[in-house]
Amino acid sequence: MVRKQWHSASEEETKAAAETLAALLKPGDLIALSGDLGAGKTTFTKALGAAFGVTELINSPTFTIMKEYEGRHPFYHMDAYRLEDSMEELGLDDYLEHGVLLVEWPEMIDDILPKERLQVTIRYDGPSERTMTAEAFGSRAGQLLEDWI
Repeated sequence: MVRKQWHSASEEETKAAAETLAALLKPGDLIALSGDLGAGKTTFTKALGAAFGVTELINSPTFTIMKEYEGRHPFYHMDAYRLEDSMEELGLDDYLEHGVLLVEWPEMIDDILPKERLQVTIRYDGPSERTMTAEAFGSRAGQLLEDWI
C-alpha cells in the first residue's frame, strides 16, 4: 500500500486536486471517498465529474444510492451511507467494466469493495482548509497515486 497526505488551503485547491485526478482516471478505476459530513466530499466529486465533462448537476445520491453521469466516459457516483448491510448484489464489477466508480462512505460496504482501489479521505481542518490522504490498494491504484500527487 502506498500512502500520501497533503494540505488543501482552499476549496479551489481541493477542486484542482480532483480535476488532476480526473485526467488520470479510466474505466475500471474505483475511488473510495471518505470523510465526515461537511468535509468536502461533494465538492471533490463535483469537480471530478466536471473534469470528466459531466454537464448535469452532481449531488449526493444518498436516497437513490447510485447516480450515473455521462462525460467522456460513464461516471458512477454511489453513496453507501444508508446501506445497513453489505449488499452482494450491488453489481460493482458491472459499473467498473464501463466507467469510473466513486463510492462515498465506502466503509459501509468495505467487505464487498474490489481490492484494487484508490482510497481518498478528506478531513475538515477549518472553513476552507482540508487535509487529504490517499492510499493506493493495488498496482493500478498505486500508479494513479504516483501520477496524481
